[in-house]
Amino acid sequence: MVAALRYLGSACGRARGGFPGACRPASGRPWSQCGGGRSTSTSTSTSLFDIVIVGGGIVGLASARALILRHPALSISVLEKEKDLAIHQTGHNSGVIHSGIYYKPESLKAKLCVQGAALIYEYCNQKGISYKQCGKLIVAVDQEEIPRLQALYERGLQNGVQGLKLIQQEDIKKKEPYCRGLMAIDCPYTGIVDYRQVALSFAQDFQEAGGSVLTRFEVKDIEMAKESPSSSKDGMKYPIVIKNTKGEEIRCQYVVTCAGLYSDRISELSGCSPDPQIVPFRGDYLLLKPEKCYLVKGNIYPVPDSRFPFLGVHFTPRMDGNIWLGPNAVLAFKREGYRPFDFNARDVMDIIINSGLIKLASQNFSYGVNEIYKACFLGATVKYLQKFIPEITIGDILRGPAGVRAQALDRDGNLVEDFVFDGGVGDIRNRILHVRNAPSPAATSSIAISEMIVDEVQQRFEL
Repeated sequence: MVAALRYLGSACGRARGGFPGACRPASGRPWSQCGGGRSTSTSTSTSLFDIVIVGGGIVGLASARALILRHPALSISVLEKEKDLAIHQTGHNSGVIHSGIYYKPESLKAKLCVQGAALIYEYCNQKGISYKQCGKLIVAVDQEEIPRLQALYERGLQNGVQGLKLIQQEDIKKKEPYCRGLMAIDCPYTGIVDYRQVALSFAQDFQEAGGSVLTRFEVKDIEMAKESPSSSKDGMKYPIVIKNTKGEEIRCQYVVTCAGLYSDRISELSGCSPDPQIVPFRGDYLLLKPEKCYLVKGNIYPVPDSRFPFLGVHFTPRMDGNIWLGPNAVLAFKREGYRPFDFNARDVMDIIINSGLIKLASQNFSYGVNEIYKACFLGATVKYLQKFIPEITIGDILRGPAGVRAQALDRDGNLVEDFVFDGGVGDIRNRILHVRNAPSPAATSSIAISEMIVDEVQQRFEL
């Protein structure tokens, strides 16, 4: 499976480390979000770790958990730039546990999603995390969509998705009384969960196994040390120096980065190519007013159009009882730009100069214009939603939250849909693994992805 991944940069050499016993700094301030775990603050003396993971989102935390469970003798730390964990992509997604129907048969995405969904359900059952297996209907509302729907159904069967059925109008009404459609795929295995709760549970598992979490540590530089730390008796056993924006530093033997929206910039710190570039796409959601939530019971999705890069606006129930409608897909002018007018000059210049966005936009011009139009005018979105549930009116909806998707884009304007590992150049490439792209559905697949990442860590670093 690992061989199917896309690799960048020079071939990674082997680094053999004779790992010592646990070398963990004392716990610092309490970290209430993790239900009993504690985070660690850096001190005036340099902290030493065997492995450091940069990025406290669901992929980074799942990987940290998997790594320490497989190698409990290692000292491992997670670095997160925010004061809390899992607040960006993990904390702003739709919460859907995807079934794996959409992805190319035999692809890594398809395999990891099907495996990952089963593992997420199993994990939630073990930990007592609430979820709802509410199912999903993928609904054809026009005759021309039916061949695409049938092809999607065949793809789902090839991917091993559980319980799929093609249903007609009368059965659509039984599942979703207010939904109209000619034919639909019934995906009973699809569910919903609060992924931030899952991610924080991963963090708690990691800490209870002896791992350390350092929040408010925004990585500014990763480099090979020129000399051993003055407090260390181990010489150059910890040759990598990670510095933050406050001038603090830690030392370690190996680094794994899972930096999400900043994965390209963090990768460049070790000499990696800027390609693929992260281009942020904001997805705005609408909310169905509470008194109208009876109109939707489970997930309702449109039939995807392969000409366009995103799935389209859909109906998504949430664990808190709300119904989200969306998302659209519009360019964000800031990597963490959750509001329409959020702007960052560097982010915009990177998009214009370094990415293939111009080519992508030219290839999908009408789609992009339509997304911008729907983002500006609620009536246009409501008209689209009424194809599925005619009873919805503009008075039934409110503007809701937004998320930002870290879309990797190559210079030819192609969306990078597979996982990308990289190392960099020079001596550091033997000691670092960048997870440069973990595409949707990364949350659903997070446990399966983490096992793949740990396999790659073991192979590269010869643990």
